[in-house]
Amino acid sequence: MSRRPAQAAPPAVPHLRAAAPAVPRRQAAIDSGVLLLLLGLGVLGFGPTFGGDLRYLVAGFAGVLLGLGLAWVGRLLQWGLWTMIGAFLGTYLLLGHALAAPQEAFLGFLPTLQSLRILILGVVFSWKDILTVADPVGTASGMLVVPFLAAMLCAVVAGTLAWRLRAPYWTMLPVLALFVVGIAFGTDRAFLPEVRGILLVVGATAWLAYRRDIARTDARTRGAVDPAQADPATARSGRNRRLALGAGVLAAATVLTLVISPVVAAGQDRRVLRDVVEPPVDLFAYPSPLTSFRRYVKDNSDTVLFTVDGLPEGERVRLAALDAYDGVVYNVNPQAAGNFARVGDAQQLGDVDPDDLDGGTSAQLTFDIKDYTGVWLPAGGDVEGVRLGGPRAEELGRSLYYNDDARTALSTVGVQPGDTYEVNAVFPETFPEEQLAQYGFADLTLPRVQNDPPVIAARASEYIGAVSEPIERARRLEQVLSAQGFFSNGKEDEAKSLPGHGAARMLSLLDAEQMVGDDEQYAVAMALMARKVNIPARVVMGFYPDWDEVGAAEGPIEITGEDVHAWVEVAFDGVGWVAFNPTPPEDNEPVPPQQQPKSSPKPQVLQPPPPPQEPAELPPDSAPEPQDAEEREKDLLDELAPYLAIIGIALIPVVVLLVPLLLVALLKRKRRKRREHDGMPADRVGGGWSEVVSLATDLGAETNPRSTRRESARDLGAAFPESRASTTLLAARADAGIFAAGDPSEEEVRDYWRDVHTSLEGMRGSVGFWKRQRARFSPRSLLRDAGARKRGAAARRPAAGSGRSSGERSGEDAGPRSRRRRRDRTGETP
Repeated sequence: MSRRPAQAAPPAVPHLRAAAPAVPRRQAAIDSGVLLLLLGLGVLGFGPTFGGDLRYLVAGFAGVLLGLGLAWVGRLLQWGLWTMIGAFLGTYLLLGHALAAPQEAFLGFLPTLQSLRILILGVVFSWKDILTVADPVGTASGMLVVPFLAAMLCAVVAGTLAWRLRAPYWTMLPVLALFVVGIAFGTDRAFLPEVRGILLVVGATAWLAYRRDIARTDARTRGAVDPAQADPATARSGRNRRLALGAGVLAAATVLTLVISPVVAAGQDRRVLRDVVEPPVDLFAYPSPLTSFRRYVKDNSDTVLFTVDGLPEGERVRLAALDAYDGVVYNVNPQAAGNFARVGDAQQLGDVDPDDLDGGTSAQLTFDIKDYTGVWLPAGGDVEGVRLGGPRAEELGRSLYYNDDARTALSTVGVQPGDTYEVNAVFPETFPEEQLAQYGFADLTLPRVQNDPPVIAARASEYIGAVSEPIERARRLEQVLSAQGFFSNGKEDEAKSLPGHGAARMLSLLDAEQMVGDDEQYAVAMALMARKVNIPARVVMGFYPDWDEVGAAEGPIEITGEDVHAWVEVAFDGVGWVAFNPTPPEDNEPVPPQQQPKSSPKPQVLQPPPPPQEPAELPPDSAPEPQDAEEREKDLLDELAPYLAIIGIALIPVVVLLVPLLLVALLKRKRRKRREHDGMPADRVGGGWSEVVSLATDLGAETNPRSTRRESARDLGAAFPESRASTTLLAARADAGIFAAGDPSEEEVRDYWRDVHTSLEGMRGSVGFWKRQRARFSPRSLLRDAGARKRGAAARRPAAGSGRSSGERSGEDAGPRSRRRRRDRTGETP
């Protein structure tokens, strides 16, 4: 018996750790540079959070470099999961002292117990701290842990996926994660959002195309059965077409993003996590400072509350900005508690736009608290920084909060006599009247005014009249109250003036023959009337001396209870909050009523009963404001508008990128229907085989257009073994249907197409999900059909010295009768 020759043993299955593809050094260098760029764009998102301090860049980019280095070393040494985690934690704890906790480290880089504590606890708590601290957050207390840890973690994951997986698409997940983290943990002021977004899309797309091209040219990943048959010129032409198409799509996406983004985002506020995080301070626990207004002017009129040194002439000390009214008291909106963020670096407390400094007055104010007590911190203008002093400096620093929009500082432990601090402030420029006339009111969302008396709306309409200019409408309210009203603090030697600013007090003020009150009543009245006519207004309480008495006196200014004031601020678009003073001059005292002569009593006479009265009809504006479904729906839309705008802007590049893909899918669908239902029966059979070849082309298999159907079926069977039998049978049946003496019947055509669909499903099922999706939207088969039509058109033109055209040689786009006279070629029908 003859012995069978020994067969070669099947190749051993490689170990999981050895399955990572080989990465040439040149490719690794390119990958590292691209990932450094893309991850660095995410690090830049933390810029507004840290202000002008560039140490966040050192921490973030160092984290990216360390993460990529760990990923490369782990790939070279074939580290497993737990080894990678151990190396990551060791690197973080070793180098984090210098990069994430430099202020707590000895000499800025040597480990200490404090820096080690920050690194360990910062993994959990730094994420919340960076959201609850007013920006810029500074670099102390573990604030740098967030950019350093996020960058290092995303970099090590991105490098590992890029150098251990063949498919590069998963690498974009950690890149996008760091980009989103930079946005979510940032502020409402984005750092170059359009530029960073475009660079991210362009860089990621170009790198993915580069990695895809490497995979396509690698013989181990190609779908072609015989790479030697591949035409270099055709491959080069196809690569150029893909590059041109990709460049065109990216250019269109870039242009549309730059053009549409400002339009869509106009007037929309950017919302981030710090806007929706749990409020760090409970404003319900602190009463409105305006309730103590009359106490200052009556009981403490001569008491020195504090001294301030460095206050520019004509400027004011702010205490609190009040924007919510409930019919009893004007208060700080409790829902705005999230805007009072804990101060992380008192030296950089506020957030002053450098563009707003032009024309403003910069000053360094020194406060020495005497008899003033309260949680509201006297300050002024746009606060840039605070330097706390006195025995309670550390305690005040831990309890200090700041609201940048209201320009208000708050200490939860309260300010007490003996406290001292310095404030670096910028007082905004005062715009002339003619310049304010060029601007309209700002589009702001303020708390709804509740339980205000009907007389507010009636007087607002009466005072403003038909005036339409924004600045004139606000000035009318200010001038009428100031000119027609009378001033009185309710002291013993002054006219009677009740304290408070509730609904009853507003009714007695505006419905009396003579309006009598002080700053508290007139400021609230103007703010309420402004809100009734859709003017964004708020009440501000603060202090300023009588500058005619103070003059140019040097040294600290003593602020007493007599110097307390309240005024109104109105928001103008492009200008900000502008102060209005509706209070009448203090020397404008009310005229006492004339004495009426005493009446002589007369004998009482029985009078007839009065006639029955008609029921009183309330004025239309006396009813409470309707809270119907339409208003609630409007409020909901106002809340969702910023989020919808952000989503819309983010989807612009996605839509632009999806349009070509949807167009390709639509053209393929139309082509399949034409092949199956149009033409003679033999043409439809040939169209069924062409559909098989088209799918194979989209899946990456290469077939020679000059091969016969059976030769092509043999090649496709090698590329798709699961559908080898069905593909071979379809090729034979197509030849039989086309080259037979008569046309196939309709039932034979339908049966053939059923088998075609079965074969197509088998070919799709033999590849992975992502490859199926790429084939679905790949234009390769459409370009191949276009080339076939072009060659057929050229073949129909008689060639010199040849009686037979190239179309007859290839058998493309010919009828069934012509095909029977030709050689047995593929006869693809586009």
